[in-house]
Amino acid sequence: MRVDLFDFELPPERIALRPVSPRDAARMLCVSGDGPMEDAHVRDLPLRLRKGDCLVFNDTRVIPAQLEGRRGAAGIGATLHKRIDLRRWQAFIRNAKRLKPGDEIIFGGGVTVTAEERLEDGSFILFFHGEEAVEILLDRAGTMPLPPYIASKRAIDEADKSDYQTMFAQKDGAVAAPTASLHFTPELMDALAGAGIGHETLTLHVGAGTFLPVKADDTEEHKMHSEWGRIDPATADRLNAVRDAGGRIIAVGTTVLRLLESAASEDRRILPFEGDTDIFITPGYRFKGVDGLMTNFHLPKSTLFMLVSALMGLDRMRAAYTHAIETEYRFYSYGDSSLLIP
Repeated sequence: MRVDLFDFELPPERIALRPVSPRDAARMLCVSGDGPMEDAHVRDLPLRLRKGDCLVFNDTRVIPAQLEGRRGAAGIGATLHKRIDLRRWQAFIRNAKRLKPGDEIIFGGGVTVTAEERLEDGSFILFFHGEEAVEILLDRAGTMPLPPYIASKRAIDEADKSDYQTMFAQKDGAVAAPTASLHFTPELMDALAGAGIGHETLTLHVGAGTFLPVKADDTEEHKMHSEWGRIDPATADRLNAVRDAGGRIIAVGTTVLRLLESAASEDRRILPFEGDTDIFITPGYRFKGVDGLMTNFHLPKSTLFMLVSALMGLDRMRAAYTHAIETEYRFYSYGDSSLLIP
């Protein structure tokens, strides 16, 4: 499909630079397959789902993956994307034309890396020197990797360390938050449990590739970056039991949806999964792993807007986004939410 079919005009003032407080006070646009769109709030979620449904969250934890340093006199910026091993990460580099394999970069806090290899997509494999765990080095030298549409408008500060982390964050490895989960609070989780709505967690370490624009003119020509994920056997069994009992699997965020779809069989069973996925979902895809999606509002021509259009239909999502813009919903990572049930 032509990528320009997924374009739309978004006024800059619709981009949220801070989250609302409390988190579950965010607005939520409810979109079904054929009924009218309805305006609600995230705290209304227990009333919008059914007893026996199950919400699935991503328990990845965002690491301080944004680094600033120098190679000689040249300033170099690095955004970590994906772990290779205990001391190596794939990273997207700012000012990459000043960097070649074998060069050393000195970051803050005395953290030094060697740029070992330039990959086909222009990213580099970085080797972190020293004996300390890379996580300790990043705590010393790194900052939270806010999306460019926020970081270009204001400085990253102390509030972002908690604002850009979900209540489910446990497993270090993400360089972008699974932002649909940012709306949840312990009080909302208690209300959901009281309404008979369950929840499960899985792990997908979100990479910096989630922010990369689609440069191709046709979706067939776009190559997705891979990300590592895991669904353990017990979680897969419990999710299948939800469906067997007549409940629905509702992914909280596109990261969860992509991992569930990567793990789903043709007969709609969730299988255990551990490894990389580069699944790219566009209109025409047949969903097997999820029955609905809660997600924030996405960028024009992004792979994520293509994904929600595959779930609900392009015309339906264009109408939903037009309504959201006209009624002043807040967009992107710190913005409002939508509940999409085909």
